[in-house]
Amino acid sequence: MLLAKGNAATDSLTGKVAITLAAAVLIAIGAKVQVPFWPVPMTLQTLAVLVIAAGLGPRLGLAAMGAYMAAGLAGLPVFAGSPERGVGLAYLAGPTTGFLIGMAVSMVVTGALAQGRGLAMRALAMTAGTVAIYACGLIWLSAFVPADRLIAVGVMPFLLGDFVKIGVGAMLIEAAGRLRR
Repeated sequence: MLLAKGNAATDSLTGKVAITLAAAVLIAIGAKVQVPFWPVPMTLQTLAVLVIAAGLGPRLGLAAMGAYMAAGLAGLPVFAGSPERGVGLAYLAGPTTGFLIGMAVSMVVTGALAQGRGLAMRALAMTAGTVAIYACGLIWLSAFVPADRLIAVGVMPFLLGDFVKIGVGAMLIEAAGRLRR
């Protein structure tokens, strides 16, 4: 975990709430930032999720994802493609909700596996978290897409970008750790 134990700013309830809310804002910003990518544009949301999980750990990561989801449920246009694709429950009735659920699972998986690990193990933890995102996402997406098209629609367009995000995310966590030393 990048946050040092014994730091009054991170050990206090106020500090944890502030970090959680800041992380939720980063997830929302990541959802809105699109990188030109072929065949579909990708957002930086999964990068934010993976870095937050690896950097903050499973509890604060999950709390940040919960705060982000609560903001979206409350009608704030924090989700990728909102407000154009709806807000609140209207958005969550769509095909991407499983991926959002997967991001919450990823916070726990990545956060738990990345703690106290080196660069390679953090990248592996982020890979496991990405698999969790895809697994939950595909289960939900199967209600919208025929089974024979699921991988082609829900995985293949994003795979290369997600590998890049894992590499970038692992290096960001490594760099942040070195800055702290």
